[in-house]
Amino acid sequence: MCPEPNLSRQQGAGLPVAIFIITVLALIVTSMAQQQESSGAAVSQQILSQRAFYAAESGAQAAVTEVLHEGGCGSVPSSLDFTQAGLKNCSARLECSSVQADIDGDSNPETVFTLISEGQCGSGAEETSRTVEVRVR
Repeated sequence: MCPEPNLSRQQGAGLPVAIFIITVLALIVTSMAQQQESSGAAVSQQILSQRAFYAAESGAQAAVTEVLHEGGCGSVPSSLDFTQAGLKNCSARLECSSVQADIDGDSNPETVFTLISEGQCGSGAEETSRTVEVRVR
């Protein structure tokens, strides 16, 4: 016959160790989930920022075309709204100014146009904007 174990004298650390390990693993998983969420938000913001840059660049190119082919700042629209797939829900706000400058040293001053295009994408807290400045003569 085997002697019966005295349950009151048995001691063990198995349950506290298991609870501790489960708690530590839960904390690690929670922190990884938060990091993944913030990383996803950063990528989304970066994509919106890149789209805003392309909207500003497209607005500047349209303004350069208007200035060079139409002959002045009066032909540059104040804003452009994009409907194409890549820039949908983006816009560009345009500004144009001109000065007369003697660039090449002769007696005839030339007109130098400064075009500022601010591209905006998104709305609310997700809104981003980028600015492009171009000078042409």
